[in-house]
Amino acid sequence: MNSRDRWSNDAQTLAAQWLESFASALQANDIAQTCALIDADGHWRDLLAFDWNLSTHSGREAIGVMLSRTLAGTQPKHFKLGPQRTAPRRVMRAGTEVIEAIFEFQTAVGPANGVVRLLPAPDHPAQVRAWIVLTSLDAIAGHEELVGQRRPSGDDYSRDFGGPNWLDKRNQARAYEDRDPAVLVVGAGQAGLSIAARLGQLGVDTLIIDRIARVGDNWRNRYHSLTLHNEVHVNHLPYMPFPASWPVFIPKDKLANWFESYVENMELNCWCGTELTGGTWDERERRWTVQLRRADGSIRTLRPRHVVFGTGVSAIPQMPKLPGLEAFAGKVLHSGNYTEGSAWKGRNALVLGTGNSAHDVAQDLHCSGAAVTMIQRSPTHIVSIREAQRVYSLYAEGLPLDDCDLLATAMPYPILHRAYQQATAISKQADRALLEGLAARGFKLSDGIDATGFQMLYLRRGGGYYFNVGCSDLIVDGSVGLLQYDQIERFVRDGALMRDGRIVPADLLVLATGYKNQQEVVRASLGDSIANRAGPAWDYDEGGELRNMWRPTGQPGLWFTAGSLAQCRIFSKFLALQIKARELGLLAI
Repeated sequence: MNSRDRWSNDAQTLAAQWLESFASALQANDIAQTCALIDADGHWRDLLAFDWNLSTHSGREAIGVMLSRTLAGTQPKHFKLGPQRTAPRRVMRAGTEVIEAIFEFQTAVGPANGVVRLLPAPDHPAQVRAWIVLTSLDAIAGHEELVGQRRPSGDDYSRDFGGPNWLDKRNQARAYEDRDPAVLVVGAGQAGLSIAARLGQLGVDTLIIDRIARVGDNWRNRYHSLTLHNEVHVNHLPYMPFPASWPVFIPKDKLANWFESYVENMELNCWCGTELTGGTWDERERRWTVQLRRADGSIRTLRPRHVVFGTGVSAIPQMPKLPGLEAFAGKVLHSGNYTEGSAWKGRNALVLGTGNSAHDVAQDLHCSGAAVTMIQRSPTHIVSIREAQRVYSLYAEGLPLDDCDLLATAMPYPILHRAYQQATAISKQADRALLEGLAARGFKLSDGIDATGFQMLYLRRGGGYYFNVGCSDLIVDGSVGLLQYDQIERFVRDGALMRDGRIVPADLLVLATGYKNQQEVVRASLGDSIANRAGPAWDYDEGGELRNMWRPTGQPGLWFTAGSLAQCRIFSKFLALQIKARELGLLAI
């Protein structure tokens, strides 16, 4: 039987045979044989199952080193194809035909899940080898999430007719009058709510704080026309999927109201109108002492063991120093403070920046009757909203959400890089007419970092792209003007003085210039020493994982979480497991 004949066998059989060999090699502590089952250019991504970290290992040598360090302690056993999971099947991933299978196994810590993507072995016609392996811890045995059959009975409040009822206990829990939380989460957006919900289901006492007056205001108070740019089926929060009746693209206020109901329904402890104003780390006691300023001006001191910054990829606006801006007589505001454009009807507006927020603000101002000109500082990746969904195509395959999330994490950085290049090339061809129209107007285009499009721009820089929902068309037809920043000499009283001597008039300047790194949020609230010790967040490190995200930072007891709703849903689980392990004494804080 040649390799192609072998490859034509059914996916279930090939996956089962490979998994049996893989399990036997691991249980025999035979690292060489385990590595032989993986392609020479294969990748193994581990999410807490073999090592208490998020890590990617590429090539047999690196995989062997990882196994030599972790295999004895992991004690993997009881491997089987997931009976309740999507069955093994042939699919295309990053332009490569693979057999993709989900499996389950046990470790010394608890149950785990895995994904394998198989290729025909080039040098052994009777074999298949793993191109990609994912191993992912699912739970800590004896401390599983309190959902489904493990849900609370309610007996502790529903049968004591003379005692406190559910509401009494909820009010007592969120007041923290007699205790400190184990975890303090800073930020009540999708990042903060997701990690708090995960920790709550693991029995870890968690308090969320945010300066906003009301949960959801971080979306509710943004510009009037804002709607999410990716589809609803990608964006669910943990435990509470959006209703099937919801629109494909979620309006900001609808999402904000859902956040508010999520806090109530998930019984999350949240203090709005509360700011972290300072704190210190006690090395001996391994806990924080933090000061919180409440809405009434009072100061509350708490002593959590963990502080999680869930303030988003970025939270402090970048306010660039622009030549002559002090002379400008018009209104200057950051895009984060822009709400709607009716006040600028019949007036002139400049928008500095060409990312998503800049385009949305420009379009909103134009539709409100303002004369708008965008100022471009650097080349920008443009993709139509339809084509942007291509990178989320896995979630449109009709699989259960948990399977999609597991399969999505089973894409190591080198392969993710390739997949994004392929998707970008296809989208670029589909959007050809739009891109040619923009170029003709003088708009400087980019294919992103290494031609990987918007996703790597988001994951590495947090911006630099726009999903076209109409503003690019307004630039093409001249309804929205365009300037290049290097054409501006300086700002003057009435607008922007160009190098050719003309003045582009403006009554309003919106700075759509992004936000500082999340490390700067730590610096503002806890000082330079702690911020420097924690290090910067976001962007990929040399190991192919997002830097300092959902895993230990250089500062004990300090964690970062951020990203899209999907990222927060997926990776909040792994962050919660790491914190729970420390609370149980399995790992040192």
